Amino acid sequence: MRLLTLSLFLAGLTSFQAGAQPSGWDSSGNNLLNGTYYFRQVTYLLSNAGDGSLSDAASLYGTVVFNGTGGYTMNVTLVDLAAGRLQQGTLTGSYTIAASGQGFLTSPLFTGDVVYGLVNAQGIFVGSSTENLNGYHDIFIAAPLSSPLPTVSTFKGTYTMAQLDLSSGSPLNTVGLTASMSADGLGNLGTVGLTAYVGGNGSSRIVQSIGSVKYIFSGGAGVVTFPNSNSNLLTGQYYLYFSPDGNFFFGGSPFSADMIVGVRTGTGTPTLSGLYYEAGMDEDESTLGNGYATPDSFYGSLNAGGGNIVGHQRLLSFFNDNPVHYTYNDSYNLAANGTYTNGVTNYIVGANNIRIASGIWPYLSLSVALPAPTVNPSISSSGVFLSPQGVVNAGSFAPFTAGVAPGELLVLYGSNMSGSTQVASTIPFPTTLANTQVTVNGIAAPLYYVTPTQISAIMPYAVTSGVAKIQVINNGTASNTVTEFVAVTAPGVLTQTQNGLGYGDVIHSDGTLVNSKSPAQIGETVSVFLTGLGTVSPAIADGAAGPSNPFASTGSTITSYVGGTQAPVGFAGLAPFLAGLYQVNLTIPSGVAAGDYYLDISGPDAYSSVCLIAVGGSSSTTQPEMATDENGVGRGFRPRMPGTRLRAKSRPGTVFPTIVPAIR
Repeated sequence: MRLLTLSLFLAGLTSFQAGAQPSGWDSSGNNLLNGTYYFRQVTYLLSNAGDGSLSDAASLYGTVVFNGTGGYTMNVTLVDLAAGRLQQGTLTGSYTIAASGQGFLTSPLFTGDVVYGLVNAQGIFVGSSTENLNGYHDIFIAAPLSSPLPTVSTFKGTYTMAQLDLSSGSPLNTVGLTASMSADGLGNLGTVGLTAYVGGNGSSRIVQSIGSVKYIFSGGAGVVTFPNSNSNLLTGQYYLYFSPDGNFFFGGSPFSADMIVGVRTGTGTPTLSGLYYEAGMDEDESTLGNGYATPDSFYGSLNAGGGNIVGHQRLLSFFNDNPVHYTYNDSYNLAANGTYTNGVTNYIVGANNIRIASGIWPYLSLSVALPAPTVNPSISSSGVFLSPQGVVNAGSFAPFTAGVAPGELLVLYGSNMSGSTQVASTIPFPTTLANTQVTVNGIAAPLYYVTPTQISAIMPYAVTSGVAKIQVINNGTASNTVTEFVAVTAPGVLTQTQNGLGYGDVIHSDGTLVNSKSPAQIGETVSVFLTGLGTVSPAIADGAAGPSNPFASTGSTITSYVGGTQAPVGFAGLAPFLAGLYQVNLTIPSGVAAGDYYLDISGPDAYSSVCLIAVGGSSSTTQPEMATDENGVGRGFRPRMPGTRLRAKSRPGTVFPTIVPAIR
């Protein structure tokens, strides 16, 4: 039985209309996608075996014309490996992009599904269908086709590429590789050197040098040909699509379902700094010995600077019933050649400071992170400007793609948002300070403080789902409207450095801070101060202090982890006598040694792993959890929501659409 109506047959080419998009989202950035693009989408459909194997794999690639106002037309080739079909056709759909570059487009493959993602400064879109309930993981990339068209001379210089290929269907045969190449601009790549991991081979690397690699260009796309081989991991043709400046490419085999990303290297001193937009896929094979692997896919953003990263991924994982907002902290030490590693992922930062990544077995992965566009304040015709990228959690400072939750304390960035600086002096917090207001879906938000460039406000409890439309009103003049997705929870722990990093605001029972000089002890109950835990019971007025009799507890189950070990939660709710803050009382679990550990807080739809907690001595030999990648895999686990279980998510009978009768 088919659970999706996906096939549509016409004589000749077929037009397939994709499904509906979320309503109320800002569309003022629709012109960020405008013109002809090359794109590739790789989709892996999970089987019902419960082991991470696939029932199908497919790639969709070709050209897409965005009309700049919310509609697209694709001329595509669909490779459906399970069906053994290669099809061609025309697809149409719609898209919505905010001024920030965040948005979505209707899925070209599955009715009702949506590809969420972001557009970077060069008009490159990266995303994934994280909200799908049909049991698949995917990554979608599109880049503008430059004019004049790219030619062989475009592909010149040294490049590093990464490939992830799950298309065999078995985690034992998953391939993750990086390759270095030097293009001469005349059609020769010479010898390409690659290093690869294959699932069943474990940590043993495969190193190959492949000679006589050639390339041509057709219609602005590169066609790279590796000599045919039964032993080489790269063999036959691969289509590559280039960014307008030639510094980034993506693509894959025209007959399979792999994804490739690449970046030009050796052009100067790369840096990793500022806001980035990213998308990627992972496969955790650390559990192959237990008979299964764990794939996931994501899109999101990250802020990098000074060797630290605070990021967010909208993550769809095999472990969880639903996608989650995952916020994380990572560190980096960028070498002069643009590379760095943390032991579980290798990163390459190349021209235009584009970052690509490839995982080290057993954490195979591929991702790309692109510098975000700079949003000009002139988008606000009134002169009161709220940055579309400037709505962040006041505790973790997780980037804007993390969304917002009822009761969350936010920081808003912009310009000319207030005529002066003023801090609330009473509780409940007022909704007007210095003639400045913030509204969310028309509801006035309580204000903690206002300045011309920064405001702290509390999300109204009445905004519980859908899209939040946020505006700043300065002396009667309204700013541009910024849209955010509303989450049930968006936990962010306040930190002692007040920047989301380092030790969290955690206190002992005597009110003193937990830190390296006064660490928490095994079995001790400590209090964590944070924001973003959502609705509470009994309900309180917006901006009011947390009650003490009775306490206001969270409506959602909140769990905590210290170094990956679950820490029992005795209370989760509003902090008594304080406005805009929540409190979690947790007990330090046994089995952790002395050291600094990530303090993780999760709700039903979000997982935050950003700040640290200091723990005192124990007889355990467990080591501190410090060296990780931003995907969390270095900590030995991906975010797993309370009450979920390992299971297959695909629906029996889910198949890829037939665009036209198979080409035989």
